[in-house]
Amino acid sequence: MKMVKSLILGSAAALVAVGGAQAADLPVKAKAVEYVKVCSLYGPGFYYIPGTDTCIKLGGYLRVDVLANTNSDDTGNTSGAGAANNRFTNGYTWRSREDLNIDTRTATEYGVVRTFFDATFSWTTDTYAGQGNGATVYSPIGAVQAPNNANSGAVAGGTVGVYYAFIQFAGFTIGKAVSQFSAPWANYPGNNFDGLVGGGGTITGVNQFTYTAQFGNGVSLSLSAQDQTAYYQAGVMNLGAAPGALGPFGTSDYAGTIAPDLVAMLRVDQAWGLFQASFAAHDNHVAYYGGTELTGHPDDKWGWAGQLALSIKNIPTGPGDTINIQGVYTDGATRYNIQDLAGSAGANTIYSGTGLAGAYQSVGFGIAPDTVFINGGSQQSIKTWGMRGAYVHNWSPYWNTSIYGAYAGVRYNDTAKGYICGPAGNGVGGSFGATFGTAGLTSCNPDYNIAQIGTQTQWTPVKNLTFTADLTYTHLDQKMSGTITNASVGIGKPLATYELKDQNTLLLLLRAQRNW
Repeated sequence: MKMVKSLILGSAAALVAVGGAQAADLPVKAKAVEYVKVCSLYGPGFYYIPGTDTCIKLGGYLRVDVLANTNSDDTGNTSGAGAANNRFTNGYTWRSREDLNIDTRTATEYGVVRTFFDATFSWTTDTYAGQGNGATVYSPIGAVQAPNNANSGAVAGGTVGVYYAFIQFAGFTIGKAVSQFSAPWANYPGNNFDGLVGGGGTITGVNQFTYTAQFGNGVSLSLSAQDQTAYYQAGVMNLGAAPGALGPFGTSDYAGTIAPDLVAMLRVDQAWGLFQASFAAHDNHVAYYGGTELTGHPDDKWGWAGQLALSIKNIPTGPGDTINIQGVYTDGATRYNIQDLAGSAGANTIYSGTGLAGAYQSVGFGIAPDTVFINGGSQQSIKTWGMRGAYVHNWSPYWNTSIYGAYAGVRYNDTAKGYICGPAGNGVGGSFGATFGTAGLTSCNPDYNIAQIGTQTQWTPVKNLTFTADLTYTHLDQKMSGTITNASVGIGKPLATYELKDQNTLLLLLRAQRNW
């Protein structure tokens, strides 16, 4: 019995020793996997970045546009090959686009720190244009033209765009975001058409440094300094030492950056709707009269813009129905009315037919810079006014229709008109007559109005998938009359007599968009 007990105890000790030796040879046990956790602090779609207290949300959309009777997406045929109304005018323009945005938020003792980035990847039909020798060249958007119509400088023949890239912290917004001047709906009170006049824009963002104070009950005040280049410079037009030397409306003559635009915005955002008042100051800083410092330069001229916007929600016509409307006035700050995506509406050159005997075709001009000046003279600011708005009606949770419109007026002072049209207003001695001749000119006046009206219907059969049809009509009411002698061989227009008259354009947008 003693022998059996000794054997059992000895065997157990041996097993323990062997087991300990094997355990020492095994790898260290891995830490438990930290799975992605839902972050409910900032709404649906946020998750914690593993190992951090930062929440992240990925979003975006895929969009396909087909447009009829336009060379652009989606601003209309008011300049260039599209406005030639000939064989260079596209019957359709097609775009496919993917948008990606990244939103991160972290709670701190100073409040939430947020970063936001939004980029787009697009492939777009563009336009052919003549070279004046019977040949044409294809000019894809965003690409550098290479020989034999090969694309160069673009991503697979497409384009990449950065819309937003900003940080928000303790009331500050720093980076590229929609201007504080703009209404919350920016260019779209009830439309997908990009080119509405009548208010601020920058739907693709503008660099800014902004502080926003929240007073409670939906009342806030924002003070901002924002970059004026690219989006808020409509042109400081140097008419040259001799009238017409640089063309009828001159050529833009900017100096380097010197002062950002200064913006103040007061907003009341409550259950009934929204009211907003915006103001902007804009410095027009020009280069030299001629090519060197010795030619001198005009003094800077500050312009300004003011805007009021109103949104009324849940009106009696139906649940979710909305009215959005805004009005704006500018003096030397044109882009706050004729916004960046309506840029061609501030530089109209539209051709069409004519019934005038002896005239080849007709043309309408509507140019809206910030200022104009001549050699030795001061800057003369251009004044504009405008409005835009829309009514949106929901037929059901799946269907809605809107009616929208916009209007803008552009006015030159008497001095500026004298530079362009001459002292007598007949083109004699002015840049317009020097460029186009005065023999057939019966009235020279650079003032103009532009009117836009449209309607769109949207169908959302399932959540986040929407199909849209958007029809827009634009009318250019220009104040020139008579005839001019003109040529524009890049878009196929020969040297001929053209009647000066009002012009119209019409375009249709068909869109499919899946948000995610």
